[in-house]
Amino acid sequence: MTLKQFILMTGLLLLAAASPGNGREKKIDRRDLPAAVEKTVARESEGATIRGFSVETENGRRIYEAALLVNGHRKDISMDADGKILEVEEEVAIESLPAKVRESLTRQAGAGTITRVESVTKGGKPAGYEAAVKTGKKHAEIHVGPAGETPAHRK
Repeated sequence: MTLKQFILMTGLLLLAAASPGNGREKKIDRRDLPAAVEKTVARESEGATIRGFSVETENGRRIYEAALLVNGHRKDISMDADGKILEVEEEVAIESLPAKVRESLTRQAGAGTITRVESVTKGGKPAGYEAAVKTGKKHAEIHVGPAGETPAHRK
């Protein structure tokens, strides 16, 4: 390989690593949203504070996310380029969860402290809950299904 080829390959690899693909989120401005996504954002963010927007590519498909603050809690809405809502993650108080969900999250957290819980809705249907857990200096995320069960994709 010549030096010129090496430099070209290195540049291409760096460019690919910096692109919004590979499942990495890239922050974007509202003006960069496709019209259909903007329409969904306008409807869904009514009465909310918009915290920001991002885009990432998952399985070759661009996914847009609107991060909102609604009545003091976080709400993230993921949409496809046509503005169809794919997933909603909304912060909830752990005390508001069904007992089996609370017990399952607490059991999975072990000695860790649950710092945030979000309900997850996919395709308009409850998909479960995820919780941020801090154990010492380590941070992790745990998941349970709508009734507190281990989600099928995590078994």
